[in-house]
Amino acid sequence: MLYNTDSQTKDIIEINGLVIDKKEHKCLLYNKKVELTPLEFDILFYLVENRGKVISSEELFEKVWKEKYFDSNNTVMVHIRRIREKLKEDSKNPKFIKTVWGVGYKVEN
Repeated sequence: MLYNTDSQTKDIIEINGLVIDKKEHKCLLYNKKVELTPLEFDILFYLVENRGKVISSEELFEKVWKEKYFDSNNTVMVHIRRIREKLKEDSKNPKFIKTVWGVGYKVEN
């Protein structure tokens, strides 16, 4: 399914060939479906929805899991790694999800 990238709605966001459709719960990368778990989808959508803003692991965890975050929790990092793998991201130079060391994660505009 192709999306009109000129008209972005709150539920469909396109960035550099990545299309995320919240209502349909679909993720496409260069018009190819990316299979994400519901949690991975929610993480990616939250980051994309807040693109340009650095999101801490704590904020991401509390918004997606809706639970209190604990410092020793590396759950977010593991999920980010899996999402990057599914998006075929170069771990040293990711195109979509950037790590802001000591702060969190960011998707640029």
